[in-house]
Amino acid sequence: MTRVTADVTFLRDYNQALVMAVGRTARTFERSTVVEATGLTPQAVSKVIARLTADGLIRPAGVRRPGIGKPAVVYELVPDSRYAIGAHVARRTLRLVLVDLAGTVHQSAVSPLPRDFTPEQLLDALSAGIDTLAGIGDQRGRLTGLGIGMIGPLDHANGLVRDAHGLRHWHDVPLRELAEKHLGLPVHLDKDVTAGITAEAWRHGATFGDAALIMVESGIGGGFWLGGAAHRGAHTNAGEFGHTVVDLTGPLCVCGRHGCLEIVHHHAAEAGDIAHAARVLAVGVVNLLQTLDLAHVVLAGADLLGHPQTYLTAVTEAVQADARRAAWLSTRVALSSLGADVIAAGAAMQVLDRHYGIPELAHSLIVGS
Repeated sequence: MTRVTADVTFLRDYNQALVMAVGRTARTFERSTVVEATGLTPQAVSKVIARLTADGLIRPAGVRRPGIGKPAVVYELVPDSRYAIGAHVARRTLRLVLVDLAGTVHQSAVSPLPRDFTPEQLLDALSAGIDTLAGIGDQRGRLTGLGIGMIGPLDHANGLVRDAHGLRHWHDVPLRELAEKHLGLPVHLDKDVTAGITAEAWRHGATFGDAALIMVESGIGGGFWLGGAAHRGAHTNAGEFGHTVVDLTGPLCVCGRHGCLEIVHHHAAEAGDIAHAARVLAVGVVNLLQTLDLAHVVLAGADLLGHPQTYLTAVTEAVQADARRAAWLSTRVALSSLGADVIAAGAAMQVLDRHYGIPELAHSLIVGS
């Protein structure tokens, strides 16, 4: 592909993504709505709407008759025109969800994983789980792919699980490639917390701002949404929030450091002192806010959601009581709007985004004959 062709393709996909974003956030829309929201020309919007209608992604939903001028066609998104499956791979369980083009979760199923599971055991569990999703056979033609939110550290760009904390069999495992061959589906692999913050961004829309999703589920991680996009870092390994040190003389963590937030929190939780565990997490969140100045903090994870009000209260009070934070440095703290499904749902939304969202900037840099 030449650079000129790549640039044209990028622009076309980018314009399409803008229209799709309007369709996801507005119940109905018309051409003028898109022009106003995106800044695209009426001619460009008309071309995109025609293409999306032909592909079955949007459809006419009546007309609006203004007092003066021609009637305007009203459009709406067709949510069931495309689906994606999302998988949340935790140390103990596999959660699968089916998500439509609007980001609605239609099915959710969770199954146990063997202790210290291998790549082969995970692939078999994925295959069996996908087959048990009700009606999946009828939707195969509209299935865009599978998104996997996985324990880190991992290399998102190359689809590799580097050395998943607490799992002995996961050193430089090419999970994306293995899953595509095993399942016969396009696969997107990302860190669990990055998938989770993507889901929250989809749910909240353009008002979300800079945010973090803090997940407490056998470990502690942080997913970041900065400048309108998921932040993965220079090596796609951002999110190891639980491995920031809060006690220099603290217990040894699985990562090899002493006194990490994760292990200090874990010891308190194991002792049954959930209130203290929540306060430990709150200290980490306040430190994070001092570093990144976030507008939103979303709390998630199976272990946290077992005691949601305790954690929500502890973090909220710590943020509000921090004397270094001026009144204008406000941060909203909330529980995930998707509950236990947030990681799997976000992984599915990432798959839909790859096809019907803002295209990767790298696409415009493709050169060749």
